[in-house]
Order: sequence, then C-alpha cells, then structure tokens
Amino acid sequence: MSNPLPLEMAVNGRCYRLPAPPRVIVCVDGCAFDYLDAAARAGATPFLASCLQAGRAFKGDSVMPSFTNPNNLSIVCGAPPSVHGICGNYFWDPDADGGRGAAVMMNDPSYLRAGTILAAAAEAGARVAVVTAKDKLRRLLGWQLSGICFSAEKADAATLADNGIDRVLDLVDLPLPDIYSADLSAFVFAAGVRLAQTRPLDLMYLSTTDYIQHKHAPGTAEANAFYAMMDRHLARLDAMGWIIGLTADHGMSPKHDPLSGAPNVIYLQDLLDQWLGAGQARVILPITDPYVVHHGALGSFATVYLPPSAAAAAMAERLGARDGIERVLTRQQACDAFDLPADRIGDLVVLGRHDTALGSRREEHDLSGLTVPLRSHGGLAEQEVPLLFNRPVTVAAGRRLRNFDVFDLALNHVEAS
Repeated sequence: MSNPLPLEMAVNGRCYRLPAPPRVIVCVDGCAFDYLDAAARAGATPFLASCLQAGRAFKGDSVMPSFTNPNNLSIVCGAPPSVHGICGNYFWDPDADGGRGAAVMMNDPSYLRAGTILAAAAEAGARVAVVTAKDKLRRLLGWQLSGICFSAEKADAATLADNGIDRVLDLVDLPLPDIYSADLSAFVFAAGVRLAQTRPLDLMYLSTTDYIQHKHAPGTAEANAFYAMMDRHLARLDAMGWIIGLTADHGMSPKHDPLSGAPNVIYLQDLLDQWLGAGQARVILPITDPYVVHHGALGSFATVYLPPSAAAAAMAERLGARDGIERVLTRQQACDAFDLPADRIGDLVVLGRHDTALGSRREEHDLSGLTVPLRSHGGLAEQEVPLLFNRPVTVAAGRRLRNFDVFDLALNHVEAS
C-alpha cells in the first residue's frame, strides 16, 4: 500500500495542503474578466457562468509587468518576481556573452531563484501534470518536477525520459496545432481532460496562449467561440470531480487609434537616441519572445538602462511628460511598487497608458503580421485578472487577491465537498 500524502507542504514561505480531491489550476493567457462576462451573457459558457457568482468569482491583480513568463512563474511559485527572479519574457543579462552582457530570453531554469508548488507537490508524493501551450514556458514550469510536463507546441516530440509521457498526439487524438491559432489552447484543454481520464493524477497546471485575445475583443464571435471551447473541457473536468481554480497572467487592451486602427506606439529608443545620442541608452522590451507576429513585440512596459551622464530622476520626469506614457519609475521605485528584482531591471521602468504601446526603434518592429488593430498588454491597465472556482471559496474580508494566490485558494480555502 502506498504511503499517504503529508497534510501540507511549505513553498516560498507559504503552506499548502496537498490536493484531495484532485485540483487543476488553469492560467488563461490574456483573460480579462470582460471575456468571461461577455461569453456568459451570450449563453456561450454555461459552466463558467455557473462559476461567475459570489463566493466563486473574484477580481485580483497580476504581477507587473503584466506579461506571460513573470506571471506564470508567480502563479506556480505563489510569490512575486522579487522572490523567483523571472521579471519578463526577455531581459538584459550582464553575465551573458562572456560577461559583455546581452539581451536574452528569460526561459532558462537557471534564472529561477525559487522552487515551484508543482515540484514541491511532486516531491511530497502527489502525481502532477503540466501542459503549457508554448514551449518557452515548459522548462521553467517543469523545473525540478518529477511528473508529466509537455507543451502543445511540441507535443509530437514528448518522450518519457524528458517529459514523463510519450505518444501525446495519440492520447489527445488531435493533430499537432499551429502555434498561431486557437487550436494551440484547445489542445492544452483536450490534453488536460485526457490526462484526467487516463492517469491517477492529484494536481494539474494548464497554461494557454493569448492568440485569440490579441486579435479579438470580448464579446466578439471569435472570442465567445474560444471560451465556449474552454467551457466544454472544464465542464468535463468538473463532472469528473476535479476542483478547478482559474486565473490569468494578464488582461488585454486595444493599443490603437479607434478611428484609423493605426497602432499607438512610442518608440523609446528612437526618442532617447535623439535626447542622449545614438546608443547611449538601452531600451529592453520584456514582452519580446519568439512569437511576436500577433503583437510585434509591442507592449506597455519597458525598462531603460541609462548612461552615467543621465540622471535617472530627471530622465523619468522628462519621459513621464510624454503623451501616452502613464508612469515612469526609477529602479528602486519600481522594485518597491511591483516587487521586482533590482538586478534584473534597468535604471527606469516605463509604463504605457492603457491605449499606448512602447517600442524600441521603429525600424526594429515588424508589424506586417498585424492583420487586425494592435491589442496588447504589459501595463497597469492589464493588471486586473479573474480568479474563478467551481466550488465556494472563503476569502478574508479586505484581502488583496493576486493571481499567484490561486493555488492557496484552491488548495487551502475551497470547500471540497
């Protein structure tokens, strides 16, 4: 007879009960609350509509920047970026390129500074599975995890040795999805259901892509169809007795002129080159990842490295006066406000207004893939996210909820019966 699971585990200063019955935590990429409300009002999501009630549905905040990597890692670590170290999809690593420094993707587990709830649960004896849409997250989410972990993007390449599972396409009975399609997220949900049907699991983490949200506003036919697909899969998990906790890594806002549809962009590197001289300042856009077709690497959060001759406070004031910029913070101000690691951001953090994106040099952004007006994220306007459950949850009055509280709520505060 197998040993029973311990009653709880400690991860990054918080205690979590081990899951019984099984739990699934879902991060719906780009899911502003308006998407859920609109789909429910349209009658497209009967199961999710049943969760949109007092005691089951809450509004919370994502971490900043409101991008994919820092928020997924905050969710699975139950802690902000100051603890786990992942503060963007992309950052300036002073140790890269032989110590000369380089802008690199932040998808290597060596950048993680904290353990995950997923790995801790597996170490405690829980049977854990992770399915993520994009492979950029798989290695981070699967760090030190003894269990199943694969991406929909590379489901055909999953092996027992590397992913804890093989023959994924046969299991899910779907073709390998296109990276730029709603099918990528549909594959994640279908895989989650098939794993629940065929494996004795205790805990799952499912993470989707925001392809639809970048292209379609809440309440559109395309958005409602996406949430209807999600609704059907989650209803199946609910019927199997799984407790569901759903949140998002960020929301989504239009970043374009409402009349012409032209992108509203402030190209910071061009601006700083004019003010300080070419190449004197360095602009890093943490939204950057290998999948920029639907947003052109344009978001509403940027970090700036200044030359010694430029005073940060004075430059913050000058940048902050530009129309379209919501706030400019010095390094310490940004760390205090957003719980960021000081050694991984620049001298300044720049936030675009809700309708404005931030770029580097105009010539460096390929916008040919924008077949619809720009919608993106990264700023304060996209920080509000849902926390949704299929069982009542007890939340202390006055508690500020964050998306990285979803494991705490689903494991410690949900009514299991």
